[in-house]
Amino acid sequence: MVSARRPLALLAIAAILVLASCSRSSDWVTFRGDQGRGATSNAVFPPFGIKWKLKLQEQDRPLAAFNPPVIMGNTIYFGSADGNFYALDLESGFMKWVFKTGGPINSVPVADAKYVYFGSEDGSVYAVNRRTGKEAWHFDTGNPVRSSVVRYGDSILFTSDGGNTFVLSPDGVLKFKIPNPVWYYDTFQVFKDIVYFAPGPVSNPNSFGAFDLHNRAYLWVLDTAALDAYWYSFPALKGNLVFFSTGSETGDRTWQLDYYAYNRTTGQLRWRYDDTSRWGYAAGSFDPNLLFTQNLQLLDYMAPSVWRNLVIYTSGDTVVRAFHAQNGTVAWEHTFDVPTSSAPTVAGDRVYLGLRGDPGSPDGPKPKLVCLSARNGSLLWEMNLSGAMLSAPVISGKWIVFGTDQSYFYVLEELY
Repeated sequence: MVSARRPLALLAIAAILVLASCSRSSDWVTFRGDQGRGATSNAVFPPFGIKWKLKLQEQDRPLAAFNPPVIMGNTIYFGSADGNFYALDLESGFMKWVFKTGGPINSVPVADAKYVYFGSEDGSVYAVNRRTGKEAWHFDTGNPVRSSVVRYGDSILFTSDGGNTFVLSPDGVLKFKIPNPVWYYDTFQVFKDIVYFAPGPVSNPNSFGAFDLHNRAYLWVLDTAALDAYWYSFPALKGNLVFFSTGSETGDRTWQLDYYAYNRTTGQLRWRYDDTSRWGYAAGSFDPNLLFTQNLQLLDYMAPSVWRNLVIYTSGDTVVRAFHAQNGTVAWEHTFDVPTSSAPTVAGDRVYLGLRGDPGSPDGPKPKLVCLSARNGSLLWEMNLSGAMLSAPVISGKWIVFGTDQSYFYVLEELY
């Protein structure tokens, strides 16, 4: 999420979504995994080959956002900046259907047994039949919908930019809404009837908190004035803790980066770790101000991955950071020559993420998918890509699925 105090047209809240991966053949129907941990026990191991890749569209400049897809029933579902929502065959890349909306799609979809649900900048959320691609219903909000869409029980939840968080029935009928005058790019998860995080009450619109859907009341509210940041990430849960991070530009090509753990029931701070961006070799090749603004359009920017007793972050600089979950001390760091381009995904004991290339040097580093050890951060494997990987990799069965800023969509396959 981006603070309303930031003088930008981009305002955001990034909280948490859910990816379900229980076995090697399981679907990946929502984003960031069980309790938003960005991890799956469905281990895959390098090396990988390109099963197929597809150029979706030509554009004059690199894409700023390409949010992760969902996979269900051997079909990949995702939206694009061209305003289209796609259904592709996982094995072949065959386009099963395309659904056209009235604006770019920068939301994270969710799927159930019959429909896939997603938002568009045309102001509507759509429910589309997964098999036929035909619209079942749409709900007009009056504002762009650049958020996660969550299916929880018998409810569909999503947020419109500077409008409301809506709770609908599965057939598109409004149940109730929470005013959202401040936050844009709102992403969240729901766990045991609690939304982490919902926009705060109208009396304190710059806040966010844990909202009880059953009682329609806040368990606790975090006043973001105390955190003093522009971006507030998507959180992850483990046990009684909720993890998230924040980012701000501080001038002189520097970002302030802060990492937090709070008690998820009481909202009390458990630990905090403060750091600043590090650029190393890449210092002269990137404009940090521009890069920070671009990162705000990624709904999972600075989202944590939780693996065993570690919380692992990429923050858009050159460092991957891993903290001990209980006390926030540094477990390991890995520093690259160029900035990271995507949130991480942990599969088994491997961390997968994207790196940007070096635009200032034709012979310099290329955009890559890299694989690190989750245990100690050591580099295990890397692969050059056509463009910087923007979507955190989806790992389903023996495949890794993601999109790049050059509008390429990749499906990689485990070779052995």
